[in-house]
Amino acid sequence: MAAPLTDQEKRKQISVRGIAGLGDVAEMKRSFNRHLHFTLVKDRNVATPRDYYFALAHSVRDHLVGRWIRTQQYYYEKDPKRVHYLSLEFYMGRTLQNTMINLGLQNACDEAVYQLGLDLEELEEIEEDAGLGNGGLGRLAACFLDSMATLGLAAYGYGIRYEFGIFNQRISGGWQVEEADDWLRYGNPWEKARPEYMLPVHFYGRVQHTDSGVKWLDTQVVLAMPYDTPVPGYKNNTVNTMRLWSAKAPNDFNLQDFNVGDYIQAVLDRNLAENISRVLYPNDNFFEGKELRLKQEYFVVAATLQDIIRRFKSSKFGSRDPVRTSFDTFPDKVALQLNDTHPALAIPELMRILLDIEKQCWTAWDITVRSCAYTNHTVLPEALERWPVYMFEKLLPRHLLIIYEINQRHLDRIAALFPGDVARLRRMSLIEEGDPKRINMAHLCVVGTHAVNGVARIHSDIVRNTVFKDFYEVDPEKFQNKTNGITPRRWLLLCNPGLADIIAERIGEDFLTDLQQLRKLLDFVDDEGFIRDVAKVKQENKQKFAAFLEKQHQVKINPESMFDVQVKRIHEYKRQLLNVLHVITLYNRIKMDPNKHFVPRTVMIGGKAAPGYHMAKLIIKLITSVGEVINNDPAVRDRLKLIFLENYRVSLAERVIPAADLSEQISTAGTEASGTGNMKLMLNGALTVGTEDGATVEMAEEAGHDNLFMFGLRVDEVDELDRRGYDARRHYERLPELKLVLDQIRSGFFSPEQPELFSELVSMLLHHDRFKVLADYEAYVDCQERVSRLYQDAAAWTRVVIRNIAAAGKFSSDRTVSQYAREIWGVEPSHVKIPPPNDTSSAGALFF
Repeated sequence: MAAPLTDQEKRKQISVRGIAGLGDVAEMKRSFNRHLHFTLVKDRNVATPRDYYFALAHSVRDHLVGRWIRTQQYYYEKDPKRVHYLSLEFYMGRTLQNTMINLGLQNACDEAVYQLGLDLEELEEIEEDAGLGNGGLGRLAACFLDSMATLGLAAYGYGIRYEFGIFNQRISGGWQVEEADDWLRYGNPWEKARPEYMLPVHFYGRVQHTDSGVKWLDTQVVLAMPYDTPVPGYKNNTVNTMRLWSAKAPNDFNLQDFNVGDYIQAVLDRNLAENISRVLYPNDNFFEGKELRLKQEYFVVAATLQDIIRRFKSSKFGSRDPVRTSFDTFPDKVALQLNDTHPALAIPELMRILLDIEKQCWTAWDITVRSCAYTNHTVLPEALERWPVYMFEKLLPRHLLIIYEINQRHLDRIAALFPGDVARLRRMSLIEEGDPKRINMAHLCVVGTHAVNGVARIHSDIVRNTVFKDFYEVDPEKFQNKTNGITPRRWLLLCNPGLADIIAERIGEDFLTDLQQLRKLLDFVDDEGFIRDVAKVKQENKQKFAAFLEKQHQVKINPESMFDVQVKRIHEYKRQLLNVLHVITLYNRIKMDPNKHFVPRTVMIGGKAAPGYHMAKLIIKLITSVGEVINNDPAVRDRLKLIFLENYRVSLAERVIPAADLSEQISTAGTEASGTGNMKLMLNGALTVGTEDGATVEMAEEAGHDNLFMFGLRVDEVDELDRRGYDARRHYERLPELKLVLDQIRSGFFSPEQPELFSELVSMLLHHDRFKVLADYEAYVDCQERVSRLYQDAAAWTRVVIRNIAAAGKFSSDRTVSQYAREIWGVEPSHVKIPPPNDTSSAGALFF
């Protein structure tokens, strides 16, 4: 087979990226050389590859600046309702290539860099991922920012500028080892510090009731310094802002006390204040009730609300003088979307500002509820935030009083609706009795917002019928569904240009902003040319990924094998264990009958485990140990490999997803809220093996159940098992292949140096497995046989691939965000193209 074209060669072809004008190329080269000289203070003799990356990044950023300024001017002129997306996580990944694509600059940059004797792909590889998120929730926020800009919404992302993002994962001796992610070490060319908008945030102190109202006194102050990152829409000249806050100690920190003896120690103690934005908590779907985390949650909310109110008051373009004094119109001009309960303190904080500072009466509650909306992301009980009351008493005493008042009024209402139903009051209270007493942040969010949404239809049903059942009975109109989506710019055009090109050749380019147009590909399901092209692009992506693994990790894989991929956080509910049991089953079958024909598979599992999650780390060790045995067994040859993909992150996802043949979405039904990796893999031409969980249910509806490999217990069957009592040993004793696999793991077959290493894992599966791995084993193994059978017929497989790509249109984050806009925020997406910066007809003063 001919060597696959490099992305460089592909981009030289006429493609969806358009053709670079000569003027653009010359201007880009001038800009590059100017930044190398004036910004980086280097010449070509001493410049490093990193210098060249920075020179290119600054050159591309120059093209953003005019559009960014013009967009903000436009918003101040039009004074639209603004959307504020509050999230403790924004998992952005790399910015350079995405910016070039959204500004239509990629070909010009490619050609300019080529003429300068450099390689664009090599420069792109130098950029650090902005890993300010753990997984799905943080990456969703990033996709939403892209869609909000592309849809022309006046939107802002607000979060924390963590100095250290999600840890880098190294595998040492088969175990996960965490290393600090010092992503800012070399600087970040995409951010702009805004010290002029620095704001104070208060902690601790005491509450005093006075004639003129309630006062929060004797607080400790930390300053919030904003760093702005531009967020360009796709070819529409809109550039929105992601504003991330960094903690700074005030200059008088610990020096207030008259004549402090230890001046040096007082200066060193500034670190204590600045630790607030030091590091992202690395837990996914798990609540760890640490004071520093609560400080982070209040820090982002307090700074953000001051910023929003400053902007709301200054409606007069370019002026900082307060113009709006009435807050009656606040909900008509401001939408706050809470990405899970992490920013829930926005509710009592907005109340504190309205009551104590703006001197409103309790009508402020109506303003707060109409302004705020809440997205629920999980139904796992261990993930729900329940903060001890004593922590609030110490850290946020004023907010505790406000929460008590909110709760009292809420319970008065419930008591009036359900007289004498004490059990209901206890279930619905924001305060959970016990030792210690706790504040249920999800209940605060439901009571304090006008809209509550789940992130896939099945998840929203569970939210309504179980998690918030009592609340749904009282306010059914509050509850909505908004099935998640992904941005097709990053997750198709950027990561899979070959596939984007062959789609554009058939149906034009409009699908990039209207993904439902992919339905037109159904006309080509039996088109031999298209079938050939789709298969060819997939094979090129697989060869490219195989070459990458060999170069970066010295791992050799067979690109002719089926690439069976499970990439997501390592968690028991996601059931990487089920995948491993299947791999060992395949291994045993090969060993039992080595001359039989087997469909070759390379199983790749990637993902990080929370550092304190012992079982998840043991699962990684099991994967690497099983891989060690299988990959070095000469009897297996190229027929089966098990690879653990180290340090899975956004930039690695962009490589592996286009190369995947099979997408593993095998969580226990009713546990995965939505999933978005499932959508990325579908859009890139992988077929799904999955349970009836999260958005995979809707994927099967869109593509037709015959075009996915669905298996396993459904939600009602899982519930029934829980009611009856789940007996895992029954499956162990009934299924000889399963018994053999578990006995091998338990006896040390895969860990001969430490035979007992995995015994607790097997014990968990047999005696206290909440996620019922063994109950779905038989159905899963049978389903995988169906997968192998279809894979042997390349044309039939590719036809199913085309049906899946054609059905992926629903899962664009443009569709999701449009639904939020119309049904929750009360704004209409706009396809108006803001005039480009070189149009000076309506320039005005700038105000961020």
